[in-house]
Amino acid sequence: MKKILFLFCLSMVASISAQDWQENFANAQALAKKNNKGLLLVFAGSDWCAPCMKLEKAIWESEDFKSFSKSDLILYKADFPRKKANRLSEAMTAQNHRLAEKYNPKGHFPLVVLLNGDAEVLGQTGYLKLSPNEYITHLKSMF
Repeated sequence: MKKILFLFCLSMVASISAQDWQENFANAQALAKKNNKGLLLVFAGSDWCAPCMKLEKAIWESEDFKSFSKSDLILYKADFPRKKANRLSEAMTAQNHRLAEKYNPKGHFPLVVLLNGDAEVLGQTGYLKLSPNEYITHLKSMF
């Protein structure tokens, strides 16, 4: 019983602190438009790109960014893992490749693209050695 209670509490804490990264770009865009929020499109190589991993740890996982994103952004990560164990579904892979053709034709990783609800580019950036608050300020300058 104690194990079940512990696992339940652990899952609740994880879900409270987790970000709401969307799994479908069209849905993410619709949410951004409906809620008048920015759409943050992140091109990442989660299992091979060192700057992507640094951005994940230093910025996306920070409490400051989680708070900011909850109120101001809809999040979508177009991941391009290389390891077989991290392979995405065919549909997800195809969706991410279509997004890369449109928003990341040069194949930069990480690439952070801020879009409006109509999927128009407001600005783009990448990994910058900034504090979470400085990175948030940088993103806000694109709105």
